[in-house]
Amino acid sequence: MTVATIKQLFIYPIKGLTPQEMSEFALTAGHGIKGDRAFALMFADNLEAAKMPAQNMPWMSKKHFAVQNDWPLLAALECNYQPETAVLTVQRQGVAVLSAETNTAAGRDRIGTFFTEYLAAIEPTTEARHPQFAPLHLVGDTSGETRYPDREPVHISLLSQATLDELTEIALQNIDVGRFRPNIVLEGMAAWSEFELIGKQFQLGTARIEVTARIGRCVNIEVNPETGDRDISLLSLLQKEFGHAQTGVLAKIINSGTVKIGDVLTAVK
Repeated sequence: MTVATIKQLFIYPIKGLTPQEMSEFALTAGHGIKGDRAFALMFADNLEAAKMPAQNMPWMSKKHFAVQNDWPLLAALECNYQPETAVLTVQRQGVAVLSAETNTAAGRDRIGTFFTEYLAAIEPTTEARHPQFAPLHLVGDTSGETRYPDREPVHISLLSQATLDELTEIALQNIDVGRFRPNIVLEGMAAWSEFELIGKQFQLGTARIEVTARIGRCVNIEVNPETGDRDISLLSLLQKEFGHAQTGVLAKIINSGTVKIGDVLTAVK
């Protein structure tokens, strides 16, 4: 039985920065999506404590990194990563402010310096876990083998378009999908019905997945993904209207495969 159709696919090459929309990607059991959160911007004090080469840094919790829910104005930067050339480019208000390679020491230093200086010029949220202006270093590797999602267990995230549409209707303004940073957006299913998938297995393209849990949200969903402004009190809106602060679901990959726009999510009997 077909449950839904894939409308959009996203990866986030550098944790906390701009998503990149994809037409297809591979789901890998034991890893997730290669290239998704493959890099992160780590505060220097954590890098020194880990005593690991930056390229091989293992998974760590997001409190060690510069992320949008602590530094909302990171969202005001338009970042694009090209795996073919290993080059990260950054624009602000349409003006190019950085182009640097992620596979050379000089390029990685330039990236770390740029983001260190950027954070020094903006303010963290009052809830920020790492509010000090420590230097930043790029961690992760161009191989796509490193991964820095919010949760250590391998997972992907899915969200129903109908859920976004209902939130837009309630909030009386457009709720951009970028606020929730999903990997997969599904259409053809009712609002909030993604919660009904938990505990079940599905065929997704040529991969098999198991939906495992709802996603509890943080203040990042209140950040406008284009301007970096905290402009909608979505957490309180969710609590008021639905009695929780959850949207979308997590899934683990049972069997590796490929998924593309237009593929269907099919229940496995």
